Amino acid sequence: MNRSNLIAAIVTFLSLFSFEQKASAQNIGERTFHYKDEKRNRPVVTEVWYPTTDTLTQKDNGFSPFIKITTVHNGKLPDSKLPLVFISHGAGGNRLTLEWLADKLVQNGFIVAAVDHYGNTFDHSTPEGFLEPWERPQDISFALTSLLKDAEFGKVIDEKRLGMSGFSIGGYTTLALAGAEINVDVLKAYYKSPKGNREINIPEFPGLLNYIDKPEIRQSFDNAPPLKDLRFKAFFAMSPASGQGFVNRDQVKKITDPVYIVTAQADSIAPAATNAFVYHQLIAKSKYYVVKGKVGHYVFLNEAVDQLKKEEPKFFDDDPSVSRRQVHEEVSQMAADFFKANLK
Repeated sequence: MNRSNLIAAIVTFLSLFSFEQKASAQNIGERTFHYKDEKRNRPVVTEVWYPTTDTLTQKDNGFSPFIKITTVHNGKLPDSKLPLVFISHGAGGNRLTLEWLADKLVQNGFIVAAVDHYGNTFDHSTPEGFLEPWERPQDISFALTSLLKDAEFGKVIDEKRLGMSGFSIGGYTTLALAGAEINVDVLKAYYKSPKGNREINIPEFPGLLNYIDKPEIRQSFDNAPPLKDLRFKAFFAMSPASGQGFVNRDQVKKITDPVYIVTAQADSIAPAATNAFVYHQLIAKSKYYVVKGKVGHYVFLNEAVDQLKKEEPKFFDDDPSVSRRQVHEEVSQMAADFFKANLK
C-alpha cells in the first residue's frame, strides 16, 4: 500500500470510528414517580435512570449537593428492552444518595431504579422506619410491579433480567429480596449487649435502643409477608447491615441466585465481622470482597460538594489516604460486571 492509499485508509477508519462514537454516545435520562402503596398506606417515591439519546438543556443543570453526572430530566426512553437494577439506600439516606452506582450501571446498558424508604430517610425519620427493615423489601417489590405496569417503562424493561443492589440496611434489603430471613429476637438480644448497643447507636438516629421493644414493631414483623422476590435474579450488597440477626444456614436456604457482598475494611458502623462476613459465611457460593485501607462505612455514599463535606464530615469526608471517587469507580465496575455476567 502506497503512502496516499494508507492516508486515505486512515481517514476512512477515523471517520467510521467517529461516526460509531457519535451514534453510540448517550446521556442519562431521569424520571421521578410518586407511587403510593395503598395496602400499607405508604408512599414509595421512585427515581429511574436510563440511557437516552436526548441532549442536555439548560434546565437540566440544577443544583445538587453531590458531585454527579448531569441527567436529562424526562428524556426519551430507550428503543429496546434493557435489564433493570434496583438500588436501596442506607438508613437516613434517600433514593439519590447512591447515584454514583446508578450512573455507572446506566453507562453499562442498564435501567436503574431507587426508592425512598418511608420513615428511614434524612428528611423523614421515625423509630419504626429505622427498626422495621422488613418494610423496605416490600417497597422495592411494589415499585418494581408499578414500573412494569407503566405504559412506557413496561415496554423497555426486560423483566427476565432484573437485579438488586443496596448499601448498609439497603444491603440487608437486597439479601432479604434474595431470600434471607432475619431472626428479630436474636437481633434484639444482640443490640442489648454492650457490643451491640454500640452498633445500634448510629449517628442517623441516636437512641434507637429505647424503641426496640415497642409492641408495634414486633407486630409489624409478625404481619410481614415473605420478602423473597423471585423476579430478581442477581444481588449485589454493599456493607450490608443487620447481619447480627443471622445465625444459621436455614435463614438463607432460600437464596439460590448469585450474591456478591462488598464491604469496607475500616467500617465501624456495620463492621464486617458481625455483618458482611456473617452473610458471606452463611450464603453458599456468595462472592466476597473487602475494600482495603482506612475505608469507612460512608464511603459508599455519593461524593459531596465542599460545603456539604464541611457541614457533614462524618458522612462525606474520608481519611486522607482514601479516594472516594476511586472506590466508587472500583465498586461500580464490579457491580456492572457482576450484573452483566448474571443477567444474561
